[in-house]
Amino acid sequence: MAMSEIPVADEDAGPYGITTGPDGALWLTFVHSGRIARLTLDGELNTFPLESAECGPTVIAPGPDGALWFTRFRDHRIGRITTAGETESFPLPTPDSGPFGITAGPDGAMWFTEMNTDRIGRITGTGEITEYALPRTGSYPSAITAGPDSALWFTLNQANAIGRITVHGDIAVHPLPTPGAAPVGIASDGVALWFVEIAAGQIGRISVDGAIEEFPLPDRTAKPHAIVAAAPGDCWFTEWGANSIGHITRSGQITEYGLPSPSSEPHGITVGPDAAVWAALETGAVARLAR
Repeated sequence: MAMSEIPVADEDAGPYGITTGPDGALWLTFVHSGRIARLTLDGELNTFPLESAECGPTVIAPGPDGALWFTRFRDHRIGRITTAGETESFPLPTPDSGPFGITAGPDGAMWFTEMNTDRIGRITGTGEITEYALPRTGSYPSAITAGPDSALWFTLNQANAIGRITVHGDIAVHPLPTPGAAPVGIASDGVALWFVEIAAGQIGRISVDGAIEEFPLPDRTAKPHAIVAAAPGDCWFTEWGANSIGHITRSGQITEYGLPSPSSEPHGITVGPDAAVWAALETGAVARLAR
């Protein structure tokens, strides 16, 4: 498989989140410079400044309205950008909530996590926000994804668990077998949910009925961060500590691909419009791994 890197910013910008937009381009967050970037497959790059350079845009995801939605961790807002680059943002009702993960739900709204205040949020296309309190405090809800069961699934980084919330706000919590695993990224492959355990160096799989499997990485200090599914039993993830992109199959077979630049800090990951795997490198580039 061929790996390449494309510079998109200086090292102070901090490319962090990445997703494929409805326009066939890649969209990124620059967490340190307060910008959203659009990168085409032929290398054309446009960046769009947000109203605050310090807002901390983190995770970005396509919405049901044809726009991209993203969390602003530092100023506690949800942002929206059209494919033409028009931006707006919505303040969260709970102060200092620290939104991080975001995903399109099965109900036509966006769902997101509030890391600092133990809540899951829902925002409509017009900016109407509902918040649901989690049953545990200090749980640090992180990434979130829509599951194959018409519910939302999310990681509870400090509660060492995977959470599930229905579109009506009913919440269930599934503790992880490994203590102190600190799950972060989560993705649905259309059948089950896959997640990464950044502190334990493992990849996890949870079925919709709550059964959990864990697969240790060759390097338990690899610090897996984000994960994306290309197909059932075909998942790709970033290894922040090992400077690699990893792949796992349904049976738990793991393959790792080292990044060309040392200490490049891979974070967000997505399957691109070209079917390649793309990762955001916080040191100022994106990596492309042709499958």
